[in-house]
Amino acid sequence: MIEDLEQASTRLLVSQLDQIGIKPSKVRRNLQVQELVDIIVQKNEGTLTANKAISVKTGKYTGRSPDDRYIVDDDLTHGTVDWGKVNHPFPSDRFDRLFEKMKRHLEKREIFVFDGFVGADKEHRLPIRIITDHAWQNLFVRQLFIRPTAEELESHKPEYTVFAINDFKAIPEDDGTRTDVFIMLNYSKKIVLIGGTPYAGEIKKSMFSVMNYQLPQKGVFPMHCSANIGRNGDTALFFGLSGTGKTTLSADSNRMLIGDDEHGWSDRGVFNFEGGCYAKCINLNRDAEPQIWDAIRFGTVLENVVVDKETMMPNFNDSSLTENTRAAYPIDYIPGAVIPSLGGNPSVIIFLTADAFGVMPPIAKLTKEGAMYHFMSGYTSKLAGTERGITEPKATFSECFGAPFMSRHASVYAKLLGEKITKHNTTVYLVNTGWSGGPYGIGKRMNINHTRRMVTAALNGELAKVSYRHDAVFNLDVPTECSGVPSEVLNPRNTWSEKDAYDNSAKKLAQMFVENFKKFGSVSGEITDAGPRA
Repeated sequence: MIEDLEQASTRLLVSQLDQIGIKPSKVRRNLQVQELVDIIVQKNEGTLTANKAISVKTGKYTGRSPDDRYIVDDDLTHGTVDWGKVNHPFPSDRFDRLFEKMKRHLEKREIFVFDGFVGADKEHRLPIRIITDHAWQNLFVRQLFIRPTAEELESHKPEYTVFAINDFKAIPEDDGTRTDVFIMLNYSKKIVLIGGTPYAGEIKKSMFSVMNYQLPQKGVFPMHCSANIGRNGDTALFFGLSGTGKTTLSADSNRMLIGDDEHGWSDRGVFNFEGGCYAKCINLNRDAEPQIWDAIRFGTVLENVVVDKETMMPNFNDSSLTENTRAAYPIDYIPGAVIPSLGGNPSVIIFLTADAFGVMPPIAKLTKEGAMYHFMSGYTSKLAGTERGITEPKATFSECFGAPFMSRHASVYAKLLGEKITKHNTTVYLVNTGWSGGPYGIGKRMNINHTRRMVTAALNGELAKVSYRHDAVFNLDVPTECSGVPSEVLNPRNTWSEKDAYDNSAKKLAQMFVENFKKFGSVSGEITDAGPRA
Protein backbone atom coordinates (compact mmCIF):
# COMPACT_ATOMS: atom_id res chain seq x y z
CA MET A 1 0.00 0.00 0.00
CA ILE A 2 2.83 2.41 0.96
CA GLU A 3 4.66 1.56 -2.27
CA ASP A 4 1.50 2.26 -4.32
CA LEU A 5 1.15 5.67 -2.63
CA GLU A 6 4.79 6.48 -3.36
CA GLN A 7 4.41 5.54 -7.02
CA ALA A 8 1.25 7.61 -7.35
CA SER A 9 2.97 10.53 -5.64
CA THR A 10 5.96 10.29 -7.98
CA ARG A 11 3.69 10.18 -11.04
CA LEU A 12 1.94 13.33 -9.82
CA LEU A 13 5.30 15.04 -9.29
CA VAL A 14 6.48 14.08 -12.80
CA SER A 15 3.24 15.49 -14.19
CA GLN A 16 3.71 18.75 -12.26
CA LEU A 17 7.26 19.10 -13.57
CA ASP A 18 6.11 18.35 -17.11
CA GLN A 19 3.55 21.17 -16.87
CA ILE A 20 6.32 23.71 -16.32
CA GLY A 21 8.52 22.21 -19.04
CA ILE A 22 10.91 20.04 -17.02
CA LYS A 23 11.44 16.54 -18.44
CA PRO A 24 14.10 14.69 -16.42
CA SER A 25 15.10 11.09 -17.07
CA LYS A 26 14.54 10.12 -13.43
CA VAL A 27 13.02 11.76 -10.35
CA ARG A 28 13.99 10.75 -6.82
CA ARG A 29 11.75 12.36 -4.20
CA ASN A 30 12.29 12.61 -0.44
CA LEU A 31 14.64 9.65 -0.18
CA GLN A 32 15.64 8.39 3.25
CA VAL A 33 19.11 9.12 4.62
CA GLN A 34 20.52 5.64 3.98
CA GLU A 35 19.32 5.70 0.37
CA LEU A 36 20.95 9.07 -0.21
CA VAL A 37 24.20 8.04 1.46
CA ASP A 38 24.39 4.97 -0.78
CA ILE A 39 23.83 7.06 -3.92
CA ILE A 40 26.36 9.70 -2.85
CA VAL A 41 29.06 7.09 -2.30
CA GLN A 42 28.15 5.22 -5.50
CA LYS A 43 28.34 8.41 -7.57
CA ASN A 44 31.58 9.52 -5.86
CA GLU A 45 29.94 12.75 -4.77
CA GLY A 46 31.33 12.26 -1.28
CA THR A 47 32.99 9.81 1.07
CA LEU A 48 32.03 8.21 4.37
CA THR A 49 34.18 9.28 7.29
CA ALA A 50 35.11 7.01 10.20
CA ASN A 51 32.26 8.50 12.24
CA LYS A 52 29.83 7.79 9.36
CA ALA A 53 29.33 11.40 8.25
CA ILE A 54 29.35 12.25 4.54
CA SER A 55 32.31 14.40 3.50
CA VAL A 56 31.96 16.56 0.36
CA LYS A 57 34.09 19.21 -1.31
CA THR A 58 32.71 22.20 -3.22
CA GLY A 59 35.81 23.18 -5.19
CA LYS A 60 36.60 26.88 -5.40
CA TYR A 61 33.14 27.84 -4.11
CA THR A 62 33.63 27.39 -0.37
CA GLY A 63 31.47 30.35 0.65
CA ARG A 64 28.59 32.45 -0.60
CA SER A 65 28.85 34.59 -3.74
CA PRO A 66 26.99 37.76 -2.65
CA ASP A 67 27.87 39.75 -5.77
CA ASP A 68 26.13 37.09 -7.88
CA ARG A 69 22.83 37.26 -5.98
CA TYR A 70 19.93 38.97 -7.76
CA ILE A 71 16.29 39.83 -7.13
CA VAL A 72 13.93 40.14 -10.09
CA ASP A 73 12.81 43.76 -10.42
CA ASP A 74 9.10 43.85 -11.28
CA ASP A 75 5.84 45.49 -10.20
CA LEU A 76 5.87 43.64 -6.86
CA THR A 77 9.46 44.33 -5.85
CA HIS A 78 10.29 47.65 -7.49
CA GLY A 79 9.05 49.77 -4.58
CA THR A 80 9.47 47.27 -1.73
CA VAL A 81 13.04 46.00 -2.09
CA ASP A 82 15.98 48.03 -0.74
CA TRP A 83 18.03 48.07 -3.95
CA GLY A 84 21.75 48.72 -3.74
CA LYS A 85 25.03 46.93 -3.06
CA VAL A 86 23.25 43.96 -1.47
CA ASN A 87 20.07 43.58 -3.51
CA HIS A 88 20.95 43.65 -7.20
CA PRO A 89 18.02 44.08 -9.63
CA PHE A 90 17.57 41.65 -12.51
CA PRO A 91 15.15 42.07 -15.44
CA SER A 92 12.12 39.78 -15.48
CA ASP A 93 12.52 38.83 -19.15
CA ARG A 94 16.15 37.82 -18.64
CA PHE A 95 15.09 35.64 -15.69
CA ASP A 96 12.55 33.88 -17.93
CA ARG A 97 15.17 33.20 -20.62
CA LEU A 98 17.67 31.87 -18.07
CA PHE A 99 15.00 29.60 -16.57
CA GLU A 100 14.15 28.21 -20.01
CA LYS A 101 17.82 27.38 -20.58
CA MET A 102 17.97 25.63 -17.20
CA LYS A 103 14.90 23.57 -18.08
CA ARG A 104 16.55 22.42 -21.32
CA HIS A 105 19.67 21.53 -19.37
CA LEU A 106 17.63 19.23 -17.11
CA GLU A 107 16.16 17.20 -19.98
CA LYS A 108 17.08 13.52 -19.71
CA ARG A 109 18.95 14.13 -16.45
CA GLU A 110 18.37 12.61 -13.02
CA ILE A 111 17.08 15.04 -10.40
CA PHE A 112 16.53 14.84 -6.66
CA VAL A 113 13.49 16.49 -5.07
CA PHE A 114 12.86 17.49 -1.47
CA ASP A 115 9.36 18.55 -0.48
CA GLY A 116 9.15 20.07 2.99
CA PHE A 117 8.68 23.29 4.92
CA VAL A 118 10.32 26.45 6.18
CA GLY A 119 8.90 27.60 9.53
CA ALA A 120 8.04 25.49 12.58
CA ASP A 121 4.97 27.62 13.34
CA LYS A 122 2.26 26.12 11.14
CA GLU A 123 0.47 29.46 10.93
CA HIS A 124 3.46 31.01 9.19
CA ARG A 125 5.27 28.07 7.62
CA LEU A 126 6.09 27.97 3.92
CA PRO A 127 5.72 24.77 1.85
CA ILE A 128 8.80 24.43 -0.36
CA ARG A 129 10.18 22.20 -3.10
CA ILE A 130 13.93 22.00 -3.68
CA ILE A 131 15.26 20.38 -6.84
CA THR A 132 18.96 19.48 -7.06
CA ASP A 133 21.15 17.70 -9.57
CA HIS A 134 23.35 16.15 -6.86
CA ALA A 135 22.32 13.65 -4.22
CA TRP A 136 24.51 15.18 -1.52
CA GLN A 137 22.71 18.51 -1.77
CA ASN A 138 19.41 16.65 -1.47
CA LEU A 139 20.73 15.13 1.77
CA PHE A 140 21.84 18.60 2.87
CA VAL A 141 18.39 20.17 2.42
CA ARG A 142 16.72 17.13 3.99
CA GLN A 143 18.77 17.70 7.12
CA LEU A 144 18.47 21.50 7.13
CA PHE A 145 14.80 22.13 6.40
CA ILE A 146 11.65 20.80 8.10
CA ARG A 147 10.88 17.27 7.01
CA PRO A 148 7.22 16.42 6.37
CA THR A 149 5.33 13.53 7.91
CA ALA A 150 4.10 10.84 5.52
CA GLU A 151 0.64 12.41 5.63
CA GLU A 152 2.01 15.92 4.97
CA LEU A 153 4.12 14.65 2.08
CA GLU A 154 1.12 13.05 0.41
CA SER A 155 -0.79 16.36 0.35
CA HIS A 156 2.22 18.65 -0.08
CA LYS A 157 1.71 21.64 -2.38
CA PRO A 158 4.85 23.78 -2.68
CA GLU A 159 4.47 27.55 -2.60
CA TYR A 160 8.12 28.18 -3.45
CA THR A 161 10.41 26.10 -5.67
CA VAL A 162 14.20 26.23 -5.60
CA PHE A 163 16.30 24.89 -8.48
CA ALA A 164 19.89 24.33 -7.29
CA ILE A 165 21.56 23.01 -10.42
CA ASN A 166 25.32 22.98 -9.86
CA ASP A 167 26.24 21.76 -13.32
CA PHE A 168 24.36 24.55 -15.10
CA LYS A 169 26.29 27.76 -15.60
CA ALA A 170 25.24 31.12 -16.97
CA ILE A 171 26.94 32.79 -19.93
CA PRO A 172 27.40 36.37 -18.68
CA GLU A 173 27.43 38.03 -22.08
CA ASP A 174 24.19 36.26 -23.05
CA ASP A 175 22.39 36.06 -19.72
CA GLY A 176 23.26 39.41 -18.16
CA THR A 177 24.91 37.95 -15.07
CA ARG A 178 28.23 39.09 -13.62
CA THR A 179 29.82 35.63 -13.82
CA ASP A 180 28.69 32.09 -14.64
CA VAL A 181 27.39 31.81 -11.05
CA PHE A 182 23.95 33.13 -10.09
CA ILE A 183 21.49 33.09 -7.19
CA MET A 184 18.25 34.46 -8.60
CA LEU A 185 15.21 35.29 -6.42
CA ASN A 186 11.86 35.83 -8.13
CA TYR A 187 9.37 36.87 -5.44
CA SER A 188 6.48 37.23 -7.91
CA LYS A 189 6.79 33.78 -9.49
CA LYS A 190 8.03 32.28 -6.21
CA ILE A 191 10.99 30.61 -7.86
CA VAL A 192 14.67 30.60 -6.91
CA LEU A 193 17.35 29.66 -9.43
CA ILE A 194 20.87 28.74 -8.31
CA GLY A 195 23.53 27.73 -10.79
CA GLY A 196 27.27 27.35 -11.16
CA THR A 197 28.08 27.04 -7.44
CA PRO A 198 27.90 23.82 -5.40
CA TYR A 199 28.16 25.67 -2.06
CA ALA A 200 25.03 24.43 -0.26
CA GLY A 201 24.76 27.49 1.97
CA GLU A 202 23.31 29.34 -1.02
CA ILE A 203 20.19 27.14 -0.87
CA LYS A 204 19.72 27.72 2.84
CA LYS A 205 20.20 31.48 2.62
CA SER A 206 17.97 31.89 -0.42
CA MET A 207 15.02 30.60 1.59
CA PHE A 208 16.00 32.87 4.48
CA SER A 209 15.85 35.80 2.04
CA VAL A 210 12.37 34.70 0.98
CA MET A 211 11.12 34.64 4.58
CA ASN A 212 12.73 38.02 5.27
CA TYR A 213 10.74 39.49 2.40
CA GLN A 214 7.40 37.83 3.16
CA LEU A 215 7.00 37.93 6.94
CA PRO A 216 7.17 41.69 7.77
CA GLN A 217 3.94 42.35 5.89
CA LYS A 218 2.32 39.83 8.27
CA GLY A 219 3.68 41.60 11.36
CA VAL A 220 6.21 38.81 11.97
CA PHE A 221 9.82 39.79 12.70
CA PRO A 222 12.29 37.60 10.70
CA MET A 223 15.67 37.28 12.43
CA HIS A 224 19.21 36.09 11.69
CA CYS A 225 19.66 34.59 15.14
CA SER A 226 19.84 31.41 17.17
CA ALA A 227 17.41 30.72 20.01
CA ASN A 228 17.18 28.54 23.10
CA ILE A 229 15.04 28.01 26.20
CA GLY A 230 16.08 27.75 29.85
CA ARG A 231 14.73 25.29 32.37
CA ASN A 232 12.33 27.93 33.62
CA GLY A 233 10.86 28.38 30.15
CA ASP A 234 12.72 31.64 29.39
CA THR A 235 13.54 32.15 25.72
CA ALA A 236 16.74 33.88 24.57
CA LEU A 237 17.88 35.06 21.14
CA PHE A 238 21.44 35.35 19.79
CA PHE A 239 21.91 37.68 16.80
CA GLY A 240 25.07 37.74 14.73
CA LEU A 241 26.70 37.12 11.38
CA SER A 242 28.31 33.79 10.48
CA GLY A 243 31.23 32.97 12.74
CA THR A 244 30.31 35.32 15.60
CA GLY A 245 29.11 32.52 17.89
CA LYS A 246 25.35 32.05 17.34
CA THR A 247 25.57 28.28 17.03
CA THR A 248 28.28 27.83 19.66
CA LEU A 249 26.66 29.96 22.37
CA SER A 250 23.13 28.71 21.84
CA ALA A 251 24.26 25.06 22.06
CA ASP A 252 24.23 25.12 25.85
CA SER A 253 23.89 21.92 27.88
CA ASN A 254 21.85 23.83 30.49
CA ARG A 255 19.35 25.11 27.94
CA MET A 256 17.27 23.57 25.16
CA LEU A 257 18.00 24.57 21.56
CA ILE A 258 15.18 26.00 19.42
CA GLY A 259 17.42 26.67 16.43
CA ASP A 260 20.89 27.86 15.50
CA ASP A 261 20.44 30.46 12.76
CA GLU A 262 17.07 31.68 11.45
CA HIS A 263 13.83 32.47 13.29
CA GLY A 264 10.61 34.41 13.23
CA TRP A 265 9.03 36.31 16.14
CA SER A 266 5.24 36.45 15.97
CA ASP A 267 2.71 37.54 18.58
CA ARG A 268 2.75 33.97 19.89
CA GLY A 269 6.53 33.77 20.32
CA VAL A 270 9.63 32.57 18.49
CA PHE A 271 9.78 29.81 15.86
CA ASN A 272 12.66 28.25 13.97
CA PHE A 273 12.65 28.48 10.18
CA GLU A 274 14.65 25.29 9.84
CA GLY A 275 14.76 21.69 10.97
CA GLY A 276 18.53 21.42 11.25
CA CYS A 277 21.81 23.17 12.04
CA TYR A 278 24.62 24.41 9.80
CA ALA A 279 27.52 24.69 12.22
CA LYS A 280 30.89 26.22 11.42
CA CYS A 281 33.41 23.65 12.60
CA ILE A 282 36.90 25.02 12.03
CA ASN A 283 39.00 24.15 15.12
CA LEU A 284 36.04 22.28 16.60
CA ASN A 285 36.95 20.36 19.74
CA ARG A 286 34.89 18.19 22.02
CA ASP A 287 35.68 20.02 25.25
CA ALA A 288 34.55 23.47 24.06
CA GLU A 289 31.59 22.39 21.90
CA PRO A 290 30.53 18.87 22.91
CA GLN A 291 27.02 19.07 21.45
CA ILE A 292 28.24 20.00 17.97
CA TRP A 293 31.05 17.44 18.15
CA ASP A 294 28.64 14.63 19.00
CA ALA A 295 26.20 15.73 16.27
CA ILE A 296 28.72 14.84 13.58
CA ARG A 297 27.66 11.28 12.86
CA PHE A 298 25.63 9.24 10.37
CA GLY A 299 23.60 11.51 8.09
CA THR A 300 25.62 14.65 8.83
CA VAL A 301 27.03 16.43 5.78
CA LEU A 302 30.58 17.76 6.25
CA GLU A 303 31.30 20.51 3.77
CA ASN A 304 34.99 21.10 2.90
CA VAL A 305 36.29 19.46 6.08
CA VAL A 306 39.65 17.80 5.46
CA VAL A 307 39.56 14.05 6.20
CA ASP A 308 42.66 12.06 7.15
CA LYS A 309 43.26 9.54 4.35
CA GLU A 310 44.50 6.81 6.70
CA THR A 311 42.06 7.06 9.61
CA MET A 312 39.19 8.65 7.65
CA MET A 313 38.57 10.90 10.65
CA PRO A 314 37.71 14.58 10.08
CA ASN A 315 40.53 16.99 10.88
CA PHE A 316 38.71 20.08 12.12
CA ASN A 317 41.97 22.00 12.60
CA ASP A 318 42.93 21.82 8.92
CA SER A 319 41.87 24.96 7.04
CA SER A 320 43.70 24.14 3.80
CA LEU A 321 40.41 23.99 1.86
CA THR A 322 38.73 26.90 3.66
CA GLU A 323 38.19 28.46 7.07
CA ASN A 324 34.47 28.08 6.36
CA THR A 325 34.19 24.36 7.10
CA ARG A 326 30.62 23.31 7.90
CA ALA A 327 28.53 20.50 9.35
CA ALA A 328 24.86 20.12 8.45
CA TYR A 329 22.75 17.91 10.70
CA PRO A 330 19.10 17.64 11.85
CA ILE A 331 18.25 19.52 15.02
CA ASP A 332 17.30 16.35 16.87
CA TYR A 333 21.01 15.42 16.84
CA ILE A 334 21.32 18.03 19.63
CA PRO A 335 20.27 16.49 22.99
CA GLY A 336 17.20 18.17 24.42
CA ALA A 337 16.44 20.22 21.31
CA VAL A 338 12.92 21.65 21.31
CA ILE A 339 10.74 19.84 18.76
CA PRO A 340 8.68 21.36 17.24
CA SER A 341 11.08 24.29 17.37
CA LEU A 342 8.88 26.82 19.14
CA GLY A 343 9.52 29.15 22.08
CA GLY A 344 7.84 31.95 23.97
CA ASN A 345 8.48 35.67 23.67
CA PRO A 346 12.17 36.22 24.54
CA SER A 347 13.15 37.75 27.86
CA VAL A 348 16.77 38.38 26.78
CA ILE A 349 18.39 39.20 23.44
CA ILE A 350 22.14 38.93 22.82
CA PHE A 351 23.72 40.85 19.93
CA LEU A 352 27.03 39.21 18.94
CA THR A 353 29.84 41.14 17.28
CA ALA A 354 33.34 39.94 16.45
CA ASP A 355 35.30 43.19 16.80
CA ALA A 356 38.58 42.91 14.87
CA PHE A 357 39.77 46.25 16.32
CA GLY A 358 39.72 44.72 19.82
CA VAL A 359 38.20 47.83 21.43
CA MET A 360 34.54 46.96 22.03
CA PRO A 361 33.62 45.87 25.57
CA PRO A 362 33.01 42.12 25.98
CA ILE A 363 29.46 42.81 27.17
CA ALA A 364 27.24 45.90 27.51
CA LYS A 365 23.58 46.53 28.31
CA LEU A 366 21.48 48.36 25.69
CA THR A 367 18.43 50.57 25.93
CA LYS A 368 15.62 49.95 23.44
CA GLU A 369 16.96 52.81 21.29
CA GLY A 370 20.48 51.46 21.65
CA ALA A 371 19.25 48.05 20.58
CA MET A 372 17.62 49.52 17.47
CA TYR A 373 20.80 51.50 16.69
CA HIS A 374 23.12 48.50 16.96
CA PHE A 375 20.64 46.26 15.16
CA MET A 376 20.53 48.67 12.23
CA SER A 377 24.31 49.11 12.31
CA GLY A 378 25.11 45.42 12.57
CA TYR A 379 28.79 45.99 13.27
CA THR A 380 31.06 42.95 13.16
CA SER A 381 33.97 41.52 11.24
CA LYS A 382 33.45 39.23 8.29
CA LEU A 383 35.37 36.13 9.27
CA ALA A 384 37.63 34.21 6.95
CA GLY A 385 35.87 31.95 4.47
CA THR A 386 32.25 32.96 4.94
CA GLU A 387 32.42 34.77 1.61
CA ARG A 388 34.77 34.16 -1.29
CA GLY A 389 37.82 36.43 -1.07
CA ILE A 390 37.68 36.97 2.71
CA THR A 391 40.96 35.52 4.08
CA GLU A 392 41.22 37.44 7.38
CA PRO A 393 38.74 39.33 9.58
CA LYS A 394 37.45 42.49 7.95
CA ALA A 395 35.47 45.18 9.80
CA THR A 396 32.02 45.61 8.31
CA PHE A 397 28.54 46.95 9.02
CA SER A 398 25.85 44.48 8.04
CA GLU A 399 22.49 45.97 8.96
CA CYS A 400 20.14 43.75 10.93
CA PHE A 401 23.07 41.37 11.51
CA GLY A 402 22.27 39.86 8.14
CA ALA A 403 22.31 42.44 5.34
CA PRO A 404 23.09 39.87 2.61
CA PHE A 405 19.67 38.31 3.21
CA MET A 406 17.48 41.32 4.00
CA SER A 407 15.40 42.42 1.01
CA ARG A 408 13.61 45.33 2.67
CA HIS A 409 15.01 48.54 4.19
CA ALA A 410 16.70 48.09 7.59
CA SER A 411 14.17 50.43 9.23
CA VAL A 412 11.36 47.94 8.49
CA TYR A 413 13.06 45.27 10.59
CA ALA A 414 14.27 47.72 13.28
CA LYS A 415 10.72 48.99 13.79
CA LEU A 416 9.52 45.44 14.39
CA LEU A 417 12.37 44.88 16.87
CA GLY A 418 11.54 48.03 18.83
CA GLU A 419 7.86 47.11 19.01
CA LYS A 420 8.64 43.60 20.27
CA ILE A 421 11.11 44.85 22.93
CA THR A 422 8.55 47.32 24.27
CA LYS A 423 5.64 44.88 24.22
CA HIS A 424 7.49 42.04 25.96
CA ASN A 425 9.89 44.05 28.18
CA THR A 426 12.91 42.30 26.64
CA THR A 427 16.44 43.05 27.89
CA VAL A 428 19.18 43.42 25.26
CA TYR A 429 22.95 42.97 25.61
CA LEU A 430 25.78 43.58 23.14
CA VAL A 431 28.51 40.90 23.39
CA ASN A 432 31.92 41.08 21.69
CA THR A 433 33.25 37.65 20.70
CA GLY A 434 36.11 39.21 18.74
CA TRP A 435 39.53 40.32 19.92
CA SER A 436 40.93 41.53 23.24
CA GLY A 437 44.32 43.02 24.18
CA GLY A 438 44.81 44.47 20.71
CA PRO A 439 43.47 44.22 17.17
CA TYR A 440 43.49 41.11 14.99
CA GLY A 441 47.10 40.00 14.56
CA ILE A 442 48.20 41.42 17.92
CA GLY A 443 45.47 40.65 20.44
CA LYS A 444 43.83 37.30 21.11
CA ARG A 445 40.33 36.06 20.36
CA MET A 446 38.00 36.49 23.33
CA ASN A 447 38.15 33.54 25.71
CA ILE A 448 35.11 31.36 24.94
CA ASN A 449 34.71 30.38 28.61
CA HIS A 450 34.62 34.04 29.66
CA THR A 451 32.03 34.75 26.98
CA ARG A 452 29.89 31.81 28.09
CA ARG A 453 30.04 33.04 31.69
CA MET A 454 28.95 36.57 30.71
CA VAL A 455 26.11 35.25 28.57
CA THR A 456 24.95 32.99 31.40
CA ALA A 457 25.01 35.96 33.79
CA ALA A 458 22.90 37.95 31.33
CA LEU A 459 20.37 35.13 30.96
CA ASN A 460 19.97 34.27 34.63
CA GLY A 461 19.61 37.87 35.80
CA GLU A 462 23.00 38.25 37.52
CA LEU A 463 23.85 41.33 35.45
CA ALA A 464 20.69 43.05 36.63
CA LYS A 465 22.23 43.20 40.13
CA VAL A 466 25.70 44.63 39.43
CA SER A 467 26.99 48.17 38.97
CA TYR A 468 27.79 49.63 35.56
CA ARG A 469 30.22 52.19 34.17
CA HIS A 470 29.45 54.32 31.12
CA ASP A 471 31.77 54.04 28.13
CA ALA A 472 31.72 57.59 26.76
CA VAL A 473 33.18 56.73 23.35
CA PHE A 474 30.81 53.88 22.50
CA ASN A 475 27.95 55.27 24.62
CA LEU A 476 27.47 51.91 26.31
CA ASP A 477 26.74 50.77 29.87
CA VAL A 478 29.35 48.15 30.81
CA PRO A 479 29.16 45.94 33.94
CA THR A 480 32.06 46.44 36.36
CA GLU A 481 31.91 42.86 37.59
CA CYS A 482 30.80 39.43 36.47
CA SER A 483 31.41 36.29 38.48
CA GLY A 484 34.01 34.07 36.82
CA VAL A 485 35.40 36.82 34.55
CA PRO A 486 38.58 38.81 35.45
CA SER A 487 37.70 42.46 36.04
CA GLU A 488 40.34 43.70 33.56
CA VAL A 489 38.63 41.73 30.78
CA LEU A 490 35.43 43.73 31.26
CA ASN A 491 37.29 46.96 30.38
CA PRO A 492 39.01 46.38 27.03
CA ARG A 493 41.34 49.35 27.54
CA ASN A 494 42.92 47.54 30.47
CA THR A 495 43.83 44.58 28.24
CA TRP A 496 45.96 46.75 25.92
CA SER A 497 49.62 47.43 26.78
CA GLU A 498 49.53 50.65 24.71
CA LYS A 499 46.69 52.77 26.11
CA ASP A 500 47.08 55.54 23.51
CA ALA A 501 46.82 52.97 20.75
CA TYR A 502 43.56 51.73 22.29
CA ASP A 503 42.16 55.27 22.51
CA ASN A 504 43.00 55.99 18.88
CA SER A 505 41.47 52.70 17.67
CA ALA A 506 38.32 53.23 19.76
CA LYS A 507 37.82 56.73 18.34
CA LYS A 508 38.41 55.42 14.83
CA LEU A 509 35.76 52.73 15.22
CA ALA A 510 33.30 55.19 16.81
CA GLN A 511 33.73 57.46 13.78
CA MET A 512 33.05 54.48 11.49
CA PHE A 513 29.76 53.88 13.35
CA VAL A 514 28.73 57.51 12.88
CA GLU A 515 29.62 57.60 9.18
CA ASN A 516 27.89 54.29 8.49
CA PHE A 517 24.65 55.34 10.18
CA LYS A 518 24.29 58.32 7.84
CA LYS A 519 23.29 55.93 5.05
CA PHE A 520 19.92 55.33 6.74
CA GLY A 521 18.83 58.93 6.15
CA SER A 522 16.20 60.40 8.44
CA VAL A 523 16.09 58.32 11.62
CA SER A 524 14.60 59.17 15.01
CA GLY A 525 16.92 61.34 17.12
CA GLU A 526 16.50 59.00 20.08
CA ILE A 527 17.95 56.15 18.02
CA THR A 528 20.79 58.18 16.49
CA ASP A 529 21.78 59.58 19.90
CA ALA A 530 22.04 56.05 21.33
CA GLY A 531 25.09 55.28 19.18
CA PRO A 532 28.84 55.92 19.64
CA ARG A 533 30.17 59.50 19.89
CA ALA A 534 32.72 60.52 17.30
